[in-house]
Amino acid sequence: MKIAIVREKSADETRVAATPETVAKMVALGAKVSIEKGAGLKSRILDADYKKAGASIGGTVASTLKGADVVFCVRRPSASSLNGINQGALVLGTMNPSDNQKEFTGLAKTGAALIAMEYMPRISRAQSMDILSSQANLAGYQGVIDGAAQFDRALPMMMTAAGTVHPAKVFVMGAGVAGLQAIATARRLGAVVTATDVRPAAKEQVESLGAKFIAVEDEEFKQAETAAGYAKQMSAGYQKKQAELTASHISKQDIVITTALIPGRPAPKLITKKWLKV
Repeated sequence: MKIAIVREKSADETRVAATPETVAKMVALGAKVSIEKGAGLKSRILDADYKKAGASIGGTVASTLKGADVVFCVRRPSASSLNGINQGALVLGTMNPSDNQKEFTGLAKTGAALIAMEYMPRISRAQSMDILSSQANLAGYQGVIDGAAQFDRALPMMMTAAGTVHPAKVFVMGAGVAGLQAIATARRLGAVVTATDVRPAAKEQVESLGAKFIAVEDEEFKQAETAAGYAKQMSAGYQKKQAELTASHISKQDIVITTALIPGRPAPKLITKKWLKV
C-alpha cells in the first residue's frame, strides 16, 4: 500500500497531515509513504526528517500521488490537486461537506473516495480518530496565547513594592472542548475567567475549572442541548436576552475568546462592534 501526504495549499494553513513519528509507524506496518516536497515546512518539519522516518519525497503533487492508495490531508483538496490519482483511492481529511457543495462535483470526477474525518462518530472505539476534539483543544489553548500576545499588560496579578497590577479579565464564549481548554489555560496564566454557553451541562464544567458561569438560565436554556451533546440553535428571543447580558459583561472584560460552533451551519455571530470599546 502506498500512502501519500500532500502539502496544504491554503496560505493560512500551517499544519501537515503526518509527522515523522506517524510516518515511521506507517512504514513499520509495511506501507510505502510519499511526502510532497516541503509539506512539513510550516510545521517546522524538514523533508530530511521524513526521509529518516522511511518516507520518500515527491518533487510535485503528481509524483507524490502517483500510485497512491490512500491520501492524507488536513483540509479538503481541490479537484485539480488530485489529477492523476488512482480510481477509488481514499482521501482522508477535514472535508467540510456543508461548505461550497459545487467543489464536490469536481472532486467526484477524480474518482477518489473522500472520507470526512470530522464526521467520525464520537464513541469510545473512535476516540483516537476524533480530529474535532484534538484540534479544538489546541485551538482553545492557542486562542489564549494569541490573546495574551495582543494584550498590553500581564495576565496574572503582579504585586511589587511599586504597586499592584490587577489580573486580566478573560471571557470565554462557548464551553465545548476549545472553550474549556481556553478557560484552563487562562486560569493557569493567572487571569480572572468567566464563560458562557447555551448548554446547561457546561455550567458545572466551567465552574469545575474555577471560572464563573454567565448565562440567561431560563426554561429554553435547560433544553438547549442535543442528544449528541451539541448546542441547539436558540430562539431569537433567547438570543436577545443573552445578547443584553453579554453586552454588559463584555464592557468589563480585557480579552474575549469566542469558540462556539454549530455543526453544518455558520458559526453564530456573538459580538457586535457597538459592544467593543475602540
